[in-house]
Amino acid sequence: MATDFAQVRDRLTEKSVSGNYRSFVMIGGILAVVGIALFAMALSGDGSHRAWQTFHVNWLFFTGLTGGSIAITAVHKIANAKWSGLILRLSQAVSAFIPVSVIGLVLIFTFGYHDIYGNMQEALHGVSPGKALWLSKGWMATRLFVGLGVLYFLGMRLIRSDMLPDLLLAKEQVTGARKARYERLLRGYDEAENHTRIYRLAGGFAATYALVFTLVAFDGIMALQPHWFSNLLGGWFFMGSFLGAHMLLALLMIHARKHGVGLEEFISPKQRHDLAKLCFGFTVFWAYLMWAQFLVIWYGNLPEETGFIFARLWGPWRVIGSAVFLGMFVLPFTGLLGVGPKKTPIILGFFATISLCALWLERYLLVMPSVTAEAGPVFGVPELGPTLIFLGLFLVCIGWFANTFPMVSPRLALITLEREAGH
Repeated sequence: MATDFAQVRDRLTEKSVSGNYRSFVMIGGILAVVGIALFAMALSGDGSHRAWQTFHVNWLFFTGLTGGSIAITAVHKIANAKWSGLILRLSQAVSAFIPVSVIGLVLIFTFGYHDIYGNMQEALHGVSPGKALWLSKGWMATRLFVGLGVLYFLGMRLIRSDMLPDLLLAKEQVTGARKARYERLLRGYDEAENHTRIYRLAGGFAATYALVFTLVAFDGIMALQPHWFSNLLGGWFFMGSFLGAHMLLALLMIHARKHGVGLEEFISPKQRHDLAKLCFGFTVFWAYLMWAQFLVIWYGNLPEETGFIFARLWGPWRVIGSAVFLGMFVLPFTGLLGVGPKKTPIILGFFATISLCALWLERYLLVMPSVTAEAGPVFGVPELGPTLIFLGLFLVCIGWFANTFPMVSPRLALITLEREAGH
């Protein structure tokens, strides 16, 4: 049995550095180039405000997926999870999007600030000096850059520490610049110290994630309509991002079975079932948070609170609100309720795609009615450009990570396979 697992480890080590993600880089690059061209067209015409506002929507969406994906690693380390060893690295690959997220925030607070936060600045006239100072451009930019900087630093350190044991195994499978990178990262590596560091970083990241993404929700969404407030918005935002990260992991797992890393012989129906149960559970939790937030505002019936909800659930924006509720809760809940759909890749992938699209619409619905001059939802070239840019760069970053680092952890995968063999 020990010999069998040694052979499996060697095969997994070879697969980890030979994944085929060229399609991610190629398709993502094409989408990004087309998106940049459309974005430039929009900025040179009358749709510049719509382009920057949709840029902000996409920044919130993809930054949420990035933080939520790293949070999956943190939570699994804290819980000492054993079942996810084959797929956890797929989620960690999303961390490669961190530089794009930071650059996006810089652009929002420089070139796009007036189009995104212009209405907020007008609404702040006559309010208390403390609130005006808190929502000023300088204070807001400082806390978001510092908060995300600390969060991303902890996240990158966590992912790096979790990869080091696998780099030690995989360095003999690679050559050239890739091998030199592995050896450079492994300088001073100590197994016991690294193991302790992983769990320390995991706890720090989880707490920081909740705090920083609450600030992102307050400053990126609630501040756009500064007289409205909800204490639950922060939790709704970072748990929605955590849900989206699980749905994204489901899609990456399905791709990795045959086309990415070739893990079809290792990823079992039980692992798909476990992941789908988390997708289902956090779908229900998203609905719980949504209802808890809505119920308090509805019962309170205060104009400064109900206006935000009314504008999104009635009138021209109602179609988007209905689509969000159907895609985020009704369809995934009913589709993933049984055991069979959770284990079936095509069904799990279908509902994961619906959930991610609905999560994008949720971010769109939370932002656009507060900032747009349009009477209702509009989607054209100004909206398409930023969306393609972010989607394309997101795919490129995942592809770069897969072509640079081991895309599966043989060490964690063996723990999963040994547990399954024991059962």
